[in-house]
Amino acid sequence: QVQLVESGGGLVQPGGSLRLSCAASGSIFGLNAMGWYRQAPGKERELVATITRVGNTNYLDSVKTRFAISRDNAKNTVSLQMNSLKLEDTAVYYCGADRYGSGKYGMEYWGKGTLVTVSS
Repeated sequence: QVQLVESGGGLVQPGGSLRLSCAASGSIFGLNAMGWYRQAPGKERELVATITRVGNTNYLDSVKTRFAISRDNAKNTVSLQMNSLKLEDTAVYYCGADRYGSGKYGMEYWGKGTLVTVSS
């Protein structure tokens, strides 16, 4: 089993920035994909950004120029720097990890989520 713990959510004004972090523990050897999905009220969970162990990334089109995902394999952490936040970025952000897949179609393991609220 893999445990994922997110941190860094909160309330931010439009145009502001937040940094989400996620730490993995447990059976973490060989995890391939780590990343972030989000779910807004009344909507399905969607991929925000994923990164593989070798650094291949995948982003939601609407965040490509504003968000940046990074990963520290030695520390088993993944982070999401979110800039120029918009009202529509408001959601619960979930950290995920997948042992074999790329993470593009879902994750094997999930954190409990952290709420990001963009509001003036």
